[in-house]
Amino acid sequence: MSNPDELNKEIHQVQQIFWIGIGCKRGTSWQLIDRAIEQVFQENQLFQSAIAGIATIDTKASEVGLVKLCRLRNLPLKTFSAEILRSVCVPNPATITDHKVGTPSVAEAAAILAAAQLTSLTVFSFASIEELRVRFLVPKQIFQLQGQPGAVTLAVAQASNMSITIY
Repeated sequence: MSNPDELNKEIHQVQQIFWIGIGCKRGTSWQLIDRAIEQVFQENQLFQSAIAGIATIDTKASEVGLVKLCRLRNLPLKTFSAEILRSVCVPNPATITDHKVGTPSVAEAAAILAAAQLTSLTVFSFASIEELRVRFLVPKQIFQLQGQPGAVTLAVAQASNMSITIY
């Protein structure tokens, strides 16, 4: 039989499998992004300790609030070009986002691509999320707080071949 201490350690270890896709207005604070993550994970009964990283469009790679949040939470920031994001079929595309940044989705598409573990710069055309072996958990949600600058759009995806077991 296993050592009980090892078993305890194994039971409480949560695999980092969730990718959060984020789109945000310039100047959005890290506090607003953090609050949005906390709210979405609480409402959907997801473990924040299972967050693998944050994903967004490449033009947000140096966005101060986003970079600071990733540093504070010790999370990687994965970015994708508008061209690659545009190739993903998402549940909630937005014409206004397409006009502003060149893709109908940032948060949903980035979450899906990051969860699919795609790092190639090649443009892909996918018919469905299932082809990417991704579970799309939380569709995009938009958050704003009175007194906080900016706005954040957030979505969550998980690689479908992974699961969490909590005893």
